[in-house]
Amino acid sequence: MKWHRFLTFSCSLCVALSLTAQNDSIHLQHGKEKFIDRLASSQAFRMTYIGVPLVAGGLLVKSEDDHFRSLRNDYLPQFRHHADDYLQYLPAAVMLGMKIGGVESRSSWGRMLASDAFSALLMGSVVNTLKQTTHVTRPDGSNSHSFPSGHTATAFMTATMLTKEYGHKSPWIGIGAYSVATATGLMRMANNKHWLSDVLTGAGIGILSTETGYYLADLIFKEKGIKHFADYDTFDRWDNPSFLSLYVGFNIPLSGYDIDEQHEFSTSSGSTAGIEGAWFLNPYVGLGGRFTASSTSVIVNNEKAEANTFNAISVCGGGYFSYPLSSRFLIGSKLLGGYVHYPQWQLSDMTVPRHDGFCVGSGVSLTFRATEHYGMKLFLDYDLMPSHSKKSGEWMHTLVAGSSFMISF
Repeated sequence: MKWHRFLTFSCSLCVALSLTAQNDSIHLQHGKEKFIDRLASSQAFRMTYIGVPLVAGGLLVKSEDDHFRSLRNDYLPQFRHHADDYLQYLPAAVMLGMKIGGVESRSSWGRMLASDAFSALLMGSVVNTLKQTTHVTRPDGSNSHSFPSGHTATAFMTATMLTKEYGHKSPWIGIGAYSVATATGLMRMANNKHWLSDVLTGAGIGILSTETGYYLADLIFKEKGIKHFADYDTFDRWDNPSFLSLYVGFNIPLSGYDIDEQHEFSTSSGSTAGIEGAWFLNPYVGLGGRFTASSTSVIVNNEKAEANTFNAISVCGGGYFSYPLSSRFLIGSKLLGGYVHYPQWQLSDMTVPRHDGFCVGSGVSLTFRATEHYGMKLFLDYDLMPSHSKKSGEWMHTLVAGSSFMISF
């Protein structure tokens, strides 16, 4: 996917969401029920608000899979661990254990097993059909059944099952379940078995299959064998927007610099991944930080694309700012400062030593709070970083455009 297409999509979505948020404010002023709140309370929205964006995201990043794979190859080239083979079933094991232990759940045994059977059948059918028809080669070249990730689909299916049955007990049950599912997906990439697009699409399929499976069981069983619990997805516009999120974005280079008198360096494209979070003292101001690893393709002297990527690891902290347009939409910004580390960099005709330095960053974001504890964010971050070479006094200017799924607390 070309950068201008990604930016056009992101900007269009931001504009659409912003217009919706403005309409919400107008409705609020007139004392009318907000359209977005009515939409968010509908069954169709609750079934699709996470799964559909994940599938769409998987399709959007497919052409950039190589960049995200380079992160794995540069930072975890020897990673081999089979914990993901078991983690995918952990939420289901916890659910069954709680049920056997007599902990009250949403569904009776018969209703729960029927719901889970529908979910597994749907997930397995979709995943296996796509694997047999798309013929995507795995990153390690072992076979052509990479898309989508079955492990990730299973993990997010079981995480959704556990959350549906026991999420009313505590928000941390859902947070823990989806954390395990996310770890499963990340390990599939770390093990060099799947591309990022495989994992995102698999996660969406797992969630959508479970939502559909439970919907079908609800149609069959109606009010038989079900417990209704209080709705914990109501929240106030002025709640403190503290969050923790998985940070994933595309690097958009704005400048290059001279490594020395013979080498001029410029970046072409790349990816960034990490973790970001902030604790807010009130609805407007918070303190937080961001840890990221990035991998960027480079061109030397405007003509030669290097095989080795330009890598950077950064840790930043500072102020986070937010303004609630409505109870569900928030605009935000930040001002960060921190440390960046460049490992040794091997070019075709020279070695650039490791280097550390001070970096600063800022950015803007639009957050959608889907529920009390889950949300989605579109962001555009600006980073000013020192050059990799100590011989250069120039600075690098980079934009990172991306999205993240976040946990609010």
